[in-house]
Amino acid sequence: MKTKSLHIGSWLVFCVLAISCSRSHAPKYAPEEIVRRWAEMTLFITKNTPANSPTFASRAMGYIGLTMYESVVPGFSDYRSVADQLNGTLVLPGTTDQHYDWVLALNAGQAQILRSIYIQTSDSNKLRIDSLEKAVLKMYSPMLDRKTIQRSVDFGSAVADSIFHWSMSDGGHRGYLHNFDKTMVHPEFPGSWKPPLYSQSISHFPLHPYWGKNRTFVKANADLKTPDMIPYSEDKNSAYYHQYLEVYQKEKTLTQAEKEAAIWWGDDPDVTFTPPGHSFYLAMKVMDQTHPDFILATMTYARVGLAVADAFINCWKWKYHFFSERPNTYIPAHIDKDWVSFWPDPPFPAFPSGHAINAGAATTILQELYGEQITVVDSSHAGRHRDEVRNVDFVPQSFTSLSQLARAVADSRFYGGIHTHQDNDIGLQEGARIAQNIIALKWKKAQ
Repeated sequence: MKTKSLHIGSWLVFCVLAISCSRSHAPKYAPEEIVRRWAEMTLFITKNTPANSPTFASRAMGYIGLTMYESVVPGFSDYRSVADQLNGTLVLPGTTDQHYDWVLALNAGQAQILRSIYIQTSDSNKLRIDSLEKAVLKMYSPMLDRKTIQRSVDFGSAVADSIFHWSMSDGGHRGYLHNFDKTMVHPEFPGSWKPPLYSQSISHFPLHPYWGKNRTFVKANADLKTPDMIPYSEDKNSAYYHQYLEVYQKEKTLTQAEKEAAIWWGDDPDVTFTPPGHSFYLAMKVMDQTHPDFILATMTYARVGLAVADAFINCWKWKYHFFSERPNTYIPAHIDKDWVSFWPDPPFPAFPSGHAINAGAATTILQELYGEQITVVDSSHAGRHRDEVRNVDFVPQSFTSLSQLARAVADSRFYGGIHTHQDNDIGLQEGARIAQNIIALKWKKAQ
């Protein structure tokens, strides 16, 4: 509750300043800060919209980030649209040689795409989006003539509408309406996934088993080779057995810091902005340290959004291809019948780790843009009530490099007892590979 109050207070101060700006004719917030405000709004709506999931949220981050960039890129001569490089036909509106205000274009585009993607959010959340849109409009309008204002707003809204219309054909449109598939026939074989008895979710049905068939943003990410997985074995000398033995042994020796990491990165969609939202948040924290200009800030969110969206599509494709079990199945059957993981299982197969592939994708984008050695203090869950079940507090996590951060995200699922090292290592590897295909797009005209 404390964290939510801080966000609400920040937003109210922003709106008060916007009103005062209309009197002083000078914006109190630079364009880069408007970008940040809309990223914060995205995280708030993601966190506070029911029936959300990591899969649907990853998709949302992709379209929201893309809209952010495409609504402003015509105003920057060194940069170019990526619409014609994406997987499928995305046709965006053009501009004229008349003047546009790109902050107002971004503002209108973000409001429109959020309302469209999260159409199921509450009326109070929709009013919050409307209020931020009006506050920014009020802040920037006094310096502009009426036609420029309208032209800019219309362009941003049209970009959002075009992107949303394109999104409707990707296979994930309104995916929150059918999160759990009750009709899927589970394949049965040694090492196959079993619905968890000890679960994060009230549902034991699998989450979005067909998400892997969705259209990726980048064609190269639809054509990736399926990674290899260690073959099933009950032999105590096998590599497969030792993957689970390591999980079992770690649960018995967890330090307090490891327990704190396990709950911090849980990112339960019922109470947080999900793992993809966490990546958006971490991008924000990196930019707090590096202070990019307006266009680079929008491009950062676009790249991170596209990367995590494609990462989750591939992750879910591979999860349901292998349909692999979790430690809570293998360990009680072959190592210790009374064993239970520190953190509860999510309702989908194990290999590869969604947290790891998400972290690998996001940090690879951020490394390419801002370098490796960046100190990040993650306070996203600060103020949450302690986890009384596990007797652990939510303690902010600090990192001195992006590689360290990515590894920590992956390892947290090992500490939680819901993933093996193999799940995490392949997840990080594949996430980085997916991100490189986003980076390879021609974002600048000189490329």
